[in-house]
Amino acid sequence: MCGIAGLIDLKAQTSTEELSQLTKRMTDTLYHRGPDGGDVWVDGENGIGLGHRRLAIIDLSQAGHQPMTSYDGRFVIVYNGEVYNANDLRPELEAAGYQFNGHSDTEVIVNGFAHWGVKATIEKLIGMFAIAAWDKKEKTFYLVRDRVGIKPLYWAETTNSFLFGSELKALYQHPDCPKEFNRNAIASYLRHNYIPAPLSVFQNIQKLMPGHFLVRNHQGEQKIESFWSLDNVITQNQKFAGSETEAIDQLEDLLKDAVGRRMISDVPLGAFLSGGIDSSTVAALMQQQSDKAIRTFSIGFEEAGYNEAIHAKEVAKHIGTDHTELYVTPSEARDVIPKIADYYDEPFSDSSQIPTYLVSKMTKDHVTVALSGDGGDELFAGYTRYFVGQKLGKHLYSTPKSFRQLGVKLIHSMSPNTWDKIFKIIPERKRPSLPGDKLYKLAKVMDGTKNDFYRRLVSHWDQPENIVLNGKEETDLIWNKDLKGITPDFIDQMQYLDTLTYLPDDILTKVDRASMAVSLEARVPLLDHRLIEYAWSLPQSMKIKDGQGKWALRQVLYRHIPKDLIERPKMGFAVPIDQWLRGPLRDWAEDLLNPQALEETGIFNSAPIQEKWNEHQSGQRNLQYHLWDILMFQSWYRKWMENG
Repeated sequence: MCGIAGLIDLKAQTSTEELSQLTKRMTDTLYHRGPDGGDVWVDGENGIGLGHRRLAIIDLSQAGHQPMTSYDGRFVIVYNGEVYNANDLRPELEAAGYQFNGHSDTEVIVNGFAHWGVKATIEKLIGMFAIAAWDKKEKTFYLVRDRVGIKPLYWAETTNSFLFGSELKALYQHPDCPKEFNRNAIASYLRHNYIPAPLSVFQNIQKLMPGHFLVRNHQGEQKIESFWSLDNVITQNQKFAGSETEAIDQLEDLLKDAVGRRMISDVPLGAFLSGGIDSSTVAALMQQQSDKAIRTFSIGFEEAGYNEAIHAKEVAKHIGTDHTELYVTPSEARDVIPKIADYYDEPFSDSSQIPTYLVSKMTKDHVTVALSGDGGDELFAGYTRYFVGQKLGKHLYSTPKSFRQLGVKLIHSMSPNTWDKIFKIIPERKRPSLPGDKLYKLAKVMDGTKNDFYRRLVSHWDQPENIVLNGKEETDLIWNKDLKGITPDFIDQMQYLDTLTYLPDDILTKVDRASMAVSLEARVPLLDHRLIEYAWSLPQSMKIKDGQGKWALRQVLYRHIPKDLIERPKMGFAVPIDQWLRGPLRDWAEDLLNPQALEETGIFNSAPIQEKWNEHQSGQRNLQYHLWDILMFQSWYRKWMENG
């Protein structure tokens, strides 16, 4: 895992020394992504600068150092990520005459580019990657991002420069970096709690989309192409036709291989363990393939309803891992908040960024690589909204709207906090987490139609254009009312949207920034593209049974861990922001949300924000998500616009 950054001087008028200094300045901002070394490569004649910060994982010697040149001298690359089938590809390259100096995956990629070509090589790779490459022979520049967007990659083109980097802070260092706000993107941010790709917070800075690569030739002609598409996976892959037992056997084999490949490391390795289905599956299959106890890590909280550490400890004991847990006090968790804007140099407001950072920090004290269970909900239909949507799609939307509106009024007759108290009559193991919030989400979709169910359910601010001055929200995938061409099944459609939006732009962004902030590499075996393709080949009946998701994945897990250690309501990975905003964070929040502070940014209409703040403080509404969106933007603005 590393950080990459660089530039092209489109006029080719910058001296070699200045190119080197600019590239180094950009790259040095990514030190946290690669504290083990860094260097730059420049070509003054063509105005190219490639920079790299290294977190040494495979081949710790100088032979794994980047920027790296292919054996024939044609390609130079900088690369962030890990490729897990490099040892499978290497023999063919050696047979073709390519000589290797070490055993890093980088060397396989760069020689693959020279031998097979860029597109043919990346189609062969199993792993996560963001790559910048320069073809000296053809004078052509490439940017590449992995299939599902595990690794980040920003780029920008101005009149004089082409810039790229793993994080926005690298681009900030270049004098040509565009810094005009994209108000439309900010409106989208208020709906999602992240800025959806390919947009960024600034005009003329983009994120390269997952599964795509950018090509720019010496004449300045530029195009972006896809090398892998979830649409094609869904519509063109052959559907699984075997028995349930055969499906489970095949899934277990794929999972073992995906996990086993991600256990290859020249540095200490472990796994995040929440005690849930996804992380428990990963940990169990790691332990099965290890001749000693693997390291597992979990984090606990004192607040009731937010602590999964007890369950993780039971799972760890059963499979025999060397388990470490850390109980975090509320004050320790809140101490992270002032640092968030440093790590997330673009507005981002999924509040689970706080525990994700804390568990990463604790884990880094013991290992350099950690496997994560992210992706299981999207692939195997684990989110509660899928089942809610299925039921609503069958029954609710055929009910007259007037009756649905009565239901909305009933829900809104009490605050989420009051509903939470009412639900306490249900035994804890059967009680959903944060039931009041879930009911209020239900109310949002009851008043709509089946076509806008997903958008209403995932939205924070329903009318963000009323909040962002002169902003007009982009109509991205979640506005697409005709997904039947991809798949006619309603749950499939939601899984599709989650995999292309929420997964890369929220979940994977959160994990990347939090882990990289402490120089920890996070690997996600459930997002091996072979597993993604296999999961989409399975019929929905092998994912959902009796109103419960992840059926096939559960069956694999039950072969390793007793069912009663796993079965409990889904808790999520959250902290009590709602309570904190009424208590210890109140002064901090009021400083950022007062009308003068909001007017200074010139972005927001302060009146509706003040209204939400007052409603939240009254205790009758839980508006933590709306407020956290604004707070994280304001915090980011102070860090990078006022003080950056």
